[in-house]
Amino acid sequence: MLPILSNNYFVNFQEDAYAKLNSYIVTNLPSKIFILVDENTNENCLPILMQELETTIGIEIIEIEAGEENKNLDTCSGVWLALTELGADRKSLLINLGGGVITDLGGFVASCFKRGISFINIPTTLLSMVDASVGGKTGVDLGVLKNQIGLFSDPEMVLIDTTYLDTVTEREIRSGLAEIIKYGLTYDVNLWNKINDFKELNLNNITTLIHRSIEIKNEVVTEDPKEAGIRKVLNYGHTLGHAIESYFLESNDKENLTHGEAIAIGMITEAYLSEKLLNFSSDKLNHIKQKLIKIYGKVIIEPQDYNAIMELLIHDKKNVSGQVNFVLLTDYEHFKFDCVVKKDLLIHALDYYNS
Repeated sequence: MLPILSNNYFVNFQEDAYAKLNSYIVTNLPSKIFILVDENTNENCLPILMQELETTIGIEIIEIEAGEENKNLDTCSGVWLALTELGADRKSLLINLGGGVITDLGGFVASCFKRGISFINIPTTLLSMVDASVGGKTGVDLGVLKNQIGLFSDPEMVLIDTTYLDTVTEREIRSGLAEIIKYGLTYDVNLWNKINDFKELNLNNITTLIHRSIEIKNEVVTEDPKEAGIRKVLNYGHTLGHAIESYFLESNDKENLTHGEAIAIGMITEAYLSEKLLNFSSDKLNHIKQKLIKIYGKVIIEPQDYNAIMELLIHDKKNVSGQVNFVLLTDYEHFKFDCVVKKDLLIHALDYYNS
């Protein structure tokens, strides 16, 4: 696959990606290489990467605990202390090997350590490949509020190797598929049509979708790097979706949702809002609901959960002057930014999902 240029760095694919990585190391000669992993990527993905690295420069491994609940400033402090104790300096290189928690947190850690060291992202989940790989967003959660602390900072390069997808569960693959569906509904309906045609998900039919999804996100973020305009389209499904994800994360009696499972609920409910406010087709709304529930199943959201979800919406980082802003659809590939929705309609949207 051809590499994709994003701002001042490339997203490189498959075997060619490792050649570019080794060339970068030879050219830039980092003082030391650090690889950030969690316990899963340490066991399953690090051996793949180590076989491909060709360097005599010292390598240190830093492991953090897996899971969204560890994407916080306490974990960052631990990584900063580890970098310090292991002798990292301003010429060190941090390679982030993992899913979105690793690439988001690792990018933030690198960008702040000694006012910024170089970092490279190697996403190992479908979600991180099609979402976290492009755009320059780094950051961590504040309590259960997602991505409240962070900054825009570009990696030196991104490596996409679909071999790593063999190490994750089908549930994680479906989680990443939600972002591809988002691109299909908002930007390229061909992606949505291809997913509708799938009899089953496998790496053969998903590899081309990864490349196309990265192309779309790259096109959007290159035009609007700081989310002042067109980049807001990437938030479709994420306003209610993030609130639902956060609510399930903090709840003691509910199983955590994957990001994609929550965003799927967000896309259904926000398609409902689109139908009510922007005359989005009711047939397309019902098709979206049927397809996403077929892929992700039905999550039980009790009416007594609604108020807590509404409270979390207030803290969404996309809000302006206390107003909750949505990206809604007028049709496939057509959308409207900064749509303000009243609470009673939000409740009706959750009722529609539950019906």
